[in-house]
Amino acid sequence: MYATTGSSDGRSDDPELTQLGKRQAELLAQFLRASNSGITHLYTSLMVRAIGTGVVVAHALGLPLVAWQDAHETGGIYLDDPATGLRVGQPGKNRAAFERLYPDLVLPESLDEAGWWMCRPFEEREQRPARAERFVRDLLARHGGTEDRVAVISHGGFYNYLLAAILKMEVREEYWFGCNNASISRIDFNAERIQIEYLNRVDFLPREMVT
Repeated sequence: MYATTGSSDGRSDDPELTQLGKRQAELLAQFLRASNSGITHLYTSLMVRAIGTGVVVAHALGLPLVAWQDAHETGGIYLDDPATGLRVGQPGKNRAAFERLYPDLVLPESLDEAGWWMCRPFEEREQRPARAERFVRDLLARHGGTEDRVAVISHGGFYNYLLAAILKMEVREEYWFGCNNASISRIDFNAERIQIEYLNRVDFLPREMVT
């Protein structure tokens, strides 16, 4: 919203996929199915644009879609206060809303009716590396040392912190890992090393649909 208009007025705290985003999700799902990706587990952020993508992919691959709260975009669920300019945390969708909108989504047991973000403050830059590191630890605790192939549907901002955590790099403003909408990155965790196969792959999208 801000990049387009110079203002955050009218910004949604949790926007849905656009029509273009829905088409990108369909092409992503078709590619993953046709390429015999072998994905065994599918996780998604609790933000609705990620879930919208995840639902399409889960249907194409015949996998359950499991919510992972720590995969959310940087900042969390918030709106800008028009009077003060401060970023104010919002509740986020609650269990009843998710169950109504996405009945097949596997939700965390801890999610209740207060909303998953629970009006916590805006997630500041210095708080983000710890979340990314926790996510990597939890991912390896669940799937490390197995033959599992795990797909995580997340967001461009968190993607940068996640890559930094995996590569044990410091996140700095001087660099940024590009992450187009619906792009795929593949990272293999082997006993000998972490191997990056590719990042930000979008060759399954028509050029005019790369955003």
